[in-house]
Amino acid sequence: VPLPIASRWGDKVTDPLNNSYYRATANAWDTQPSFVGERDYDVAVIGGGFTGLSTALACAEKGLKVALFEAQSISFGASGRNGGQLIPGLRWSMREIDAEFGRERAQAIFDLAYGAVRRVNDRISQHGIDCDLKPGHLEAAYKPEHFADMQREADFLAREFGWNSEIVQPQGMGRHINGGGYHGGIYDSRGGHFHPLNYAVGLAQAALKAGVEIFEYSPVQRIDGDRVFAEQGKAKAQSILLAADNWMGDLDRELGGYTVPIMNYNIATAPLANADELLPSDAAIADSRFVLNYFRLSADKRLIFGGGEKYVQTPPTDIAAFVRKHMVEVFPSLADTPIDYAWGGAVAVTMNRLPHLGRKGNVFFAHGFSGHGALVTTLAGELLAEAVTGTMERFDVFAHLPNRPFPGGRLFARPLATLGLLWYALRDRL
Repeated sequence: VPLPIASRWGDKVTDPLNNSYYRATANAWDTQPSFVGERDYDVAVIGGGFTGLSTALACAEKGLKVALFEAQSISFGASGRNGGQLIPGLRWSMREIDAEFGRERAQAIFDLAYGAVRRVNDRISQHGIDCDLKPGHLEAAYKPEHFADMQREADFLAREFGWNSEIVQPQGMGRHINGGGYHGGIYDSRGGHFHPLNYAVGLAQAALKAGVEIFEYSPVQRIDGDRVFAEQGKAKAQSILLAADNWMGDLDRELGGYTVPIMNYNIATAPLANADELLPSDAAIADSRFVLNYFRLSADKRLIFGGGEKYVQTPPTDIAAFVRKHMVEVFPSLADTPIDYAWGGAVAVTMNRLPHLGRKGNVFFAHGFSGHGALVTTLAGELLAEAVTGTMERFDVFAHLPNRPFPGGRLFARPLATLGLLWYALRDRL
């Protein structure tokens, strides 16, 4: 595995988990200065991932004076490390949402969650973001009963919400994947995949052009009323928008109790001569297990493969070996293929796996996208910008989703959550 290349971006601390293909192929980015002194803004955004960048950009487009504070480099966390899969919707099926909330609320949730596809595509087109965007996402059935459930959901989406996708019978899976022994799947042409870090860079560059002041390596130590205190200064802002995801508890202890971190790991192989044979349609693929495998081809024909969640934050001694065994279960022919990059990071997961948005006075927040945020985070940022300017209707659709903190407090929340997650992971094997 190549040496970590985080220093390419001027990172002050090299992260051994961020030896990623994305960092090695990132578009040019000029590191922004740290925050120093005292300044006044209309809006202070804390967090430089998809949510924070989208929030800052949307606020600036509304004519607000915006500062964005990032503790490390732009998109240092999950936004710059994820699998790059663009999966429409939320973690809940629309049948579950419809049954839980009724048709009127379900329609509003659908319009936002599935409309997020259009918002990401519009941002990429509007700002000319070079991020290897490709169409097509396939959910692959790990068990026959999973396929039956997928078909019911696809039929429901088409009938009740006009969202059409393709039901792929087991014998037709070879059009998309040759491997894995899957029992059919659902192909959605409006889903897809991209280079997530380059998307974030594009959002950041668009934000700078719109007038946002971005401050990297500027961790916020505390918030007091309308004041944001960084290491070397403080800012005053009428509204403060929290988009720190896994680090939310560092800013607001109560909000931190609504998520727990789950570690995910990815690898990128050397370029594959037979890449188009393995994945003929070039779609992103995620299987239906609770601890899922997810994979796709990069622009230069590497297999980017994620699999094997861990519920402890200590990484495997050898990330490449840890993920390889999952890859080889799907593609045995890759057993000896070189792994050029291996990396990992934490995903913030809520107890019900729905995003958590809300307001506490002049502080607005969005986090807990639960591994399903590559599309919805861009939308969430725009909802935060709407809320700050007094338009609450769409923001409230997500803010009224039921969320509650994990039981057990700071000491026991993670162990209790881990027990539950392990149970669901065990069901994959039964």
